[in-house]
Amino acid sequence: MLFAIIVLSVVLVVLLTAVLKVHPFLSLLIGAFFIGITAGMPLAEVVQSVNDGFGGLMSGIGIVIVAGTIIGVILEKSGAAYRMAEVVLRIIGEKRPQLAMSIIGFIVSIPVFCDSGFIILSSLKKALAKRAKVAIASMSVALATGLYATHTLVPPTPGPIAAAGNIGAENFLGTIILIGLVVAIPAVIVGYLWAVKVASKIEVPEDLEEGGLDYDDIVKSFGKMPSTFKAFLPIVLPIVLIAAGSIAKLSGFENGIVNLLTFLGAPAVALLFGVFAAFLLLPKFNEETMTGWIGEGLVAAAPILLITGAGGAFGKVIANSGVADLISSMNMDALAGGALFLLVPFGIAAALKTAQGSSTAALVITSTLVAPLLPSLGIEGAVPLALVVMAIGAGAMTVSHVNDSFFWVVKEFSGMKIKDAYKAQTMATLLQGVTTISVTMILWIILV
Repeated sequence: MLFAIIVLSVVLVVLLTAVLKVHPFLSLLIGAFFIGITAGMPLAEVVQSVNDGFGGLMSGIGIVIVAGTIIGVILEKSGAAYRMAEVVLRIIGEKRPQLAMSIIGFIVSIPVFCDSGFIILSSLKKALAKRAKVAIASMSVALATGLYATHTLVPPTPGPIAAAGNIGAENFLGTIILIGLVVAIPAVIVGYLWAVKVASKIEVPEDLEEGGLDYDDIVKSFGKMPSTFKAFLPIVLPIVLIAAGSIAKLSGFENGIVNLLTFLGAPAVALLFGVFAAFLLLPKFNEETMTGWIGEGLVAAAPILLITGAGGAFGKVIANSGVADLISSMNMDALAGGALFLLVPFGIAAALKTAQGSSTAALVITSTLVAPLLPSLGIEGAVPLALVVMAIGAGAMTVSHVNDSFFWVVKEFSGMKIKDAYKAQTMATLLQGVTTISVTMILWIILV
């Protein structure tokens, strides 16, 4: 009966978000109260569990999400995202424009939401397509799949951070970032190949237009852009600090340097230093930038914080409902099939993503559902938990279609018809998801 209640609560959340269009924050809270009340928990305990779950998760990753979002807004508004794109184009060369767009998307979407990243780089993508005489649909899919891979797999993007927090892996963000970057590469390659082999055959009206935007004019019109060092620093610095902190922890030593590196490598501290590095990108220090731009970051972070916190409440009620004790008393040998277990979070996340459209919501809900299973199966430690996050992320990218805002951004800014967008974008994300879970399972066999 308890498992049936949990299944019904998930169905309720999906119906509220996908059919009735209720915001995921409210849907998750309603689902949390539904589980607690129908499972027979004392009403006061239901309220306490919701509050504890919401506040507990925010205490671990709230600052990280806010700081990452602020970095993304500053990169977007200062022209740093364009600078990074220009650097990649110089290195890769304009003879391989789709590959350049895939790599640009891979880098930019680590701190910048994939929807925003696509819009920011849309004019650059079109100008480069005209210069290289490549189909705009091909360039669009290459950029979209590059953005999508790191959006669902690599912190400090909010979705993977929330998933890590829900399964108790917030202290292993360094490992999750490293494994996320490795796992995202095959996903990007698959997206790139689909863009070259399939999307290149799709023609949009803009392909036939003469003249239009010129790549050099697009870059010049953006004004003075920051240096390469300043552009990449807000992304690279937090990753380096988190990695150094993780290595310091693993060293087993206790001294001043190790303690300092551990402090600097704490995700909240590392991301705050990333924010300070992003201040170097500000054209001037005034109310517009120091209050306005940062305020935009806070506004963008708010719904993610609320959804993540509600997901924490949802998970806490599930844990306190007795399901964890029930699972621990069961024979879990059937699920404990090593890498095969990863298909469970992958399948749940893929079903949720397909049903309600949001990758972040799929990451949050799935991680709360599988969290009680992990201790019973002996899944603990940095690498196993990181691979669970990858499995959830793989499901959360499978598939992007008409109920996903990113699908419409890609369709509208590329000029594709809906049937062509299904063929190009939706199929590409399906292949990315399948590839990602396959790579994750292989890594499990090798590393765990």
